[in-house]
Amino acid sequence: MEEAELISIVVPMYNEEGNVRPLYEAIVKEFDELWCTFELIFVDDGSSDESVATVKKLHDTDARVKLVRLSRNFGHQVALTAGLEAARGAAVVMMDGDLQHPPALIPDMIARWKEGYDIVYTVREETEGAGFMKRFTAAGFYGLINRLVDTHIVPNAADFRLMDRKALNCLNSLRERNRFIRGLVSWIGFKQYAMPYTAAKRHSGVTKYSFTKMFAFAVDGIASFSTLPLRFSAAIGFVAAISGLPYALWAIYLKLFTDQSVSGWASMVVAVLFLGGVQLMTLGVIGEYVGRIYEEVKGRPLYIASETVGFDHPQPATESNHDHVVDPPTDRPAEIAAGAAHTQS
Repeated sequence: MEEAELISIVVPMYNEEGNVRPLYEAIVKEFDELWCTFELIFVDDGSSDESVATVKKLHDTDARVKLVRLSRNFGHQVALTAGLEAARGAAVVMMDGDLQHPPALIPDMIARWKEGYDIVYTVREETEGAGFMKRFTAAGFYGLINRLVDTHIVPNAADFRLMDRKALNCLNSLRERNRFIRGLVSWIGFKQYAMPYTAAKRHSGVTKYSFTKMFAFAVDGIASFSTLPLRFSAAIGFVAAISGLPYALWAIYLKLFTDQSVSGWASMVVAVLFLGGVQLMTLGVIGEYVGRIYEEVKGRPLYIASETVGFDHPQPATESNHDHVVDPPTDRPAEIAAGAAHTQS
């Protein structure tokens, strides 16, 4: 008989009260037939419904259910990070709380992990009920980002994956604030295995990712892994300057060597508007990167946890900023209070 190992399951949630109990029941059903044990960590990202109360009721009947409650809405990627830092398992499964990530895949993911893979990630082949526009924009995003960055990001890869402890420790050591976890997981490397799946419809509730949030998520992904937009802006400025040079030389020639006046207000206005547009676009791209530098140098914690439930040593206050332990002890308490990094020994 193999010794039971702890598997942590991390689920960020935002107004998912109708999904909490069905997800819990589905996970319990899968682990009833597995040799390993689990802890189920829900990370509340500032919900305004009864999500927190539902998790607490589950904890009262099953101590394996735990809660990290953030002080406000910090965003899906940061909430996911909070759960990953709280996890104590030898392996960690991260998944969304809307049941679009099927818990039935978890035993297969664990089996691949036991075969020696450090990361088992899922690739969405189809999403039930997804429209043409969603599929089109997703394909366009992955096509664009893989042309801009050196790190290959698997198209349609989901935030539904299993990570071995050593890979997770490396991921947790990356402290950048604008987090694109799919890209970070690809960047750290390790031995990875892809597992296809079909995403079901949401069990209840509505998606929290509007078009605006999806666009911001895409910008985070590109700006976090590539400086090519800056180079592209410089190239456009160079082309614009070269394009205007013949017209400038022609105007000077007419002024110095002929009696003709330089006419053409329309052409001048077009030139000014074109160059002004190029300058504003370039400043916008530069501003995007400068803004990220500004966010990083402030040194604020990634998140603040106002409450924890089910951990041996909850820390609802804050922690100082310092480097993350790459190989923490296996009995490490949930150091989750302020999303700060941990001291390197």
